[in-house]
Amino acid sequence: MRKTLGLIALSMIAANASYAKDIFAGVLNDITGPTALVGSEMAAAKKDTLDWINANGGINGKKIEYDAVDYSYKAPAAIATYKKWTSGDTKPLVIYGYGTADTEALSGFVNDEKILYYSHSFSAKLTDPAGKSGNVERLTPYNFFHGPTYSDGCRAGLIWATHDWKKRGAAGKPKFAFTGDNHPFANSPRAACLTAAAELGFEIAPSIQYSMRPSDFKAQCITLRETGAQYTYLGNTGDSNVAMLKSCAAVGVKTRYFTNIYGFSEVEMKAAGDAANGVIVPLHIKWWGANEPGAKLVQAISKNTPRSTFYTASVCSLMYSKEAMEWADKNGGITPENVRNGMYQKKDWVPAGLAGMCAPATWTAEDHRNVTKIMMTEGLVNGDKHDWRILEEIDIGREARWWGK
Repeated sequence: MRKTLGLIALSMIAANASYAKDIFAGVLNDITGPTALVGSEMAAAKKDTLDWINANGGINGKKIEYDAVDYSYKAPAAIATYKKWTSGDTKPLVIYGYGTADTEALSGFVNDEKILYYSHSFSAKLTDPAGKSGNVERLTPYNFFHGPTYSDGCRAGLIWATHDWKKRGAAGKPKFAFTGDNHPFANSPRAACLTAAAELGFEIAPSIQYSMRPSDFKAQCITLRETGAQYTYLGNTGDSNVAMLKSCAAVGVKTRYFTNIYGFSEVEMKAAGDAANGVIVPLHIKWWGANEPGAKLVQAISKNTPRSTFYTASVCSLMYSKEAMEWADKNGGITPENVRNGMYQKKDWVPAGLAGMCAPATWTAEDHRNVTKIMMTEGLVNGDKHDWRILEEIDIGREARWWGK
């Protein structure tokens, strides 16, 4: 599905020239693929936020023209779309991307062509713009995302679990199971997560694979039940996690689930019902209805349509890019280099109007890890009612050995 608004009036005269009129952005969505439960919320957020920006002055008077493409979570389709966007005289200044496989695959292209890439992938591989960590194969100076890496989120969940185990007064070592598909998204935090689990004193159960596409996962759940794991990481997202939670509830699995930022939200609570009660997620944003000053702007962007944490995460990401472009416009022009430099101008940065909704973030030219304080937040489900409860804030820090892993 593609939607192009208006005529694209962008001229790239030279690498350091300003974008004379409007700004062209590419938008990648998954509306029909295996992560559509998540992707549909984010697609709505991208459209709503870009439309809100344009209706409220644009980028210092410049409109963002955008082309939104449903690539169905297929990396080859994302690459083909990118090549189409960049094959003519008009290239995008910015791409609002989506998944891990496609974001990692495109990182070399966007860096060579100097295109800002704001992804919904939180892969740790995207956080080392200058190659300082020694842990990444490719530098990613034009890749940005807002939030903790998947690896940091999983490590934060394990730290929470050790505290929970102690509070319960349980004897012996807690047992941990890592589950997820053999896919770049689910695998992104795997090595760091399992290493951290061993260091924190967990007994580690054999990993369990379940597909990113929803199915009957009772066989996997029986295996999980037999491991006796008290803590389980769900490495997938959306419909897949809903199916896993329902299947495991059906066979009587007793474990505490925690997952990644895209593994759980209000949409999973509604879809999975009571099977989703108690799932824990590392949040860097607040939910719909939170008593925060910035909730008013999220509501205005969504036209008061209740949305999920996925939606808010996307709003935050785009509003950071908005302010970086505004800074660039006032400091030499809206070029890729200047917009990138705009991302480095503030510390503990929250976009205007979003206080309390977006975690304060700090990007530097050497380190794109931007959020290190993570709210371990529990989803509470009782029939058709759901809510959130913050259990603990974990400061995961910036220890060099985890950087890029």
